[in-house]
Amino acid sequence: MEFPAAIQGESLKRLSQGFALGAVVAITIGFNWGGWTLGGTAAKQSAAEASAAVVAALSPICVMNFQADSDAEMNLDALMAEASYTRSRSLEKAGWATFSGAEKPTPGVAKECAQKLSAL
Repeated sequence: MEFPAAIQGESLKRLSQGFALGAVVAITIGFNWGGWTLGGTAAKQSAAEASAAVVAALSPICVMNFQADSDAEMNLDALMAEASYTRSRSLEKAGWATFSGAEKPTPGVAKECAQKLSAL
């Protein structure tokens, strides 16, 4: 059985080189512009998005609980008197970012809550 000329001798070498170059170009385009990611990158992105969703869901509850307190105005004045970078720590220490069933504050909630309270 004789093979076609396209896959014999020098042509076989060029065909193999073409396949290799095409694969490299396809991979380069796919990862840079096609949106392809590796499993580790996808896991990091999904974890970051899940964390952001939790913060977005819980920060309004933190604000609502803060405002429902009987000393809300006094607490807000005290919070606004602090430096902006210490407000989230104060909310965590006071327990506004710790929700029922949790032993410690939910990461990121106090910072978002402080930003929303300062915008009031």
